[in-house]
Amino acid sequence: MSTQNIPEITTELKKDIVKVPPVIRQASGIKIFGKKIRSIIFTTDIAIIRNTDADAVIAVYPFTPHPAITKSIIEAADIPVFSGVGGGLTNGSRSAFMSLFAESQGSIGVVMNAPTPLETIRQVDTTVDIPIVSTVTSIYTPIEDKLKAGIAIINISAGKKTAETVQHFRNIYPDLPIIATGGPTDEDITSTIAAGANAITYTPPTNGQLFKEKMESYRKKELPHQ
Repeated sequence: MSTQNIPEITTELKKDIVKVPPVIRQASGIKIFGKKIRSIIFTTDIAIIRNTDADAVIAVYPFTPHPAITKSIIEAADIPVFSGVGGGLTNGSRSAFMSLFAESQGSIGVVMNAPTPLETIRQVDTTVDIPIVSTVTSIYTPIEDKLKAGIAIINISAGKKTAETVQHFRNIYPDLPIIATGGPTDEDITSTIAAGANAITYTPPTNGQLFKEKMESYRKKELPHQ
């Protein structure tokens, strides 16, 4: 069946979902345990996670990883979850335990910060049977030893230089699965995919921004007819 003629079923109550940019469908995707993943929404907001058409969610946050947060997100999600397990301030056995917990709860992969020590990666690799994702922030991020230690996927987040960074690592590693931030425009996303990204992360509007739009629409409906 042509992708131009895919039947879509929704309901009145579920039509207001957070949709990822359609251009992401140009990416090849990464197949993990039989599931092809092209679009990955970057959020820990359970309400958004339950109302998106993204293929997966990457749940990382700037705090010490905690089992309660991981459990809540995985239980609420109806799409695969990549769970953050630290690697910077949180590392060693705690990251390994967090990874085991994430796997036992149903995570499809675990995400480790850029400064993660090699020994921590090795500990996690020998503890879980799901892919380890390592964050990459520039072309200078050393990944060769990390790949040998057990990293299966890199997640490139290099700001305005993301496409350039993707191209750099794609040239060195032709077959390495690469996730990358897509940027704010379709052109940015297209450039990142063309550079070699297999999957794209998308940062959605915040709950507050979405609520503001909803409230404005309510107010318009309350205006008297002219």
